[in-house]
Amino acid sequence: MSFQKKSKCLLIILFSFLILFTAACSDQATSSASQSKSAPKEIRLGYQVSPSAELLAKASGLLEKKYPDIKINWIQFDSGRDVNTAIASGSIDFGLVGTPPAAIGIAKGLPYKVFYVHDVIGDSEALVVKKSSGIKTLKDLKGKKIATTFTSTSHFSLLGALKKEGINPEKEKITILDMQPPDIYAAWKRNDIDGAYIWQPTQDKLIREGGNVIVTSGDLVKKGVVTAEVGIVHKDFLKKYPDIVKGYISVLNEAVGDYRTKPEQSAQLLSKELGISPAESLKTMRQMIWLDGSQQKKYFGESGQTGELAKVLKDIGDFMVTQKAIPSSPDLKTFQQALLSDLYK
Repeated sequence: MSFQKKSKCLLIILFSFLILFTAACSDQATSSASQSKSAPKEIRLGYQVSPSAELLAKASGLLEKKYPDIKINWIQFDSGRDVNTAIASGSIDFGLVGTPPAAIGIAKGLPYKVFYVHDVIGDSEALVVKKSSGIKTLKDLKGKKIATTFTSTSHFSLLGALKKEGINPEKEKITILDMQPPDIYAAWKRNDIDGAYIWQPTQDKLIREGGNVIVTSGDLVKKGVVTAEVGIVHKDFLKKYPDIVKGYISVLNEAVGDYRTKPEQSAQLLSKELGISPAESLKTMRQMIWLDGSQQKKYFGESGQTGELAKVLKDIGDFMVTQKAIPSSPDLKTFQQALLSDLYK
């Protein structure tokens, strides 16, 4: 082969290599851009100190392990109404709220979707009264001062309990005060209130400070007064990062699995978050009915059918209208459309 022909072959080989190298770099750049687009720099989670899978995921660092290159920002709130406010302002991406705040948020058109039912509330929420108050039954609340957090699951359960007993708070001169959990505990210590309908861990604190349980949300479930804790995600975040939402569900499922297989170890981790002993932590965890992804269809609905959660939210929305918490309650279809049912097909 002549020198001229050899040079020509060499140029062809070199040119072919450059084409392949350029294509590979282009594919890598496209892949990197795609990955960058599908992952945020930060995930902001509005959580509450409740014995839930979300709090266990936080304590275990499960989300941080799944997304080591993303900043995970846990922001604590005292109630669901505060989480609603944060979602409305765009300051968080995910949040945990009770069913009453969720119903109110959907009724008000707040920019979020419900993506997960963390748990059905049982004995972890209850009406605790002072032993010195002389209160033995709900009928003994006449003329007493009872605190709760308005528009919360506890507020809804308290009013539901009174309604089931045919007790009119105004007629019986029962003063219902709106307080956040830390304020309830302080008011209890000052003897400013006779009782409180509240969740854990504040509930246990009141019991230790001379309180008796009169009724629990677990008792009320049997009478049709159902409350739960649900996960919500901002619509903008959902639109940009749907895979992150699915990834977070897998993290929550993992936390539920850890609790079911390693309850004592999980209680040890949660005790630090709840500020109570591991034994007390395990007790409060068992007062909630924890749900994983396999149990979500019942609540979210499938094949065009309305889920149980939409019906619960509609009932609560209607009830909140009577309490003047919202001016009107949407139809059942609106509540169903607020649920990310497609995640559980």
